[in-house]
Amino acid sequence: MAQRILVIEDEAEIAGYLRRGLTLEGFQVAVAADGPTGLAAAREQPPDLVILDVMLPRMDGFEVAERLRAALDAPIIMLTARDAVEDRVAGLEHGADDYLVKPFAFEELLARIRAQLRR
Repeated sequence: MAQRILVIEDEAEIAGYLRRGLTLEGFQVAVAADGPTGLAAAREQPPDLVILDVMLPRMDGFEVAERLRAALDAPIIMLTARDAVEDRVAGLEHGADDYLVKPFAFEELLARIRAQLRR
């Protein structure tokens, strides 16, 4: 059975790009456009891995990461335009397992996903 990835990303173009690319790589992909919807999706069908933006409507990615971490054992990769060292540290301290800055190379994201899923 395909591993399930939940993408929580409010930019439709990026979410669609991730859905297409990850589906072609054999993953089952669900997409949520805001924090509360992403949390609900994770509760309904727990993912094997979460890709999480920081700047989301209704609830920021740091809070989403904390809530996901409290409820799930799945790895969380933050994928965001926020590239300051403080943001990276905050992401990791709020429960993310990895932090990748936009713009990003899909191949690097894929390698990071596979590395997290091997654990």
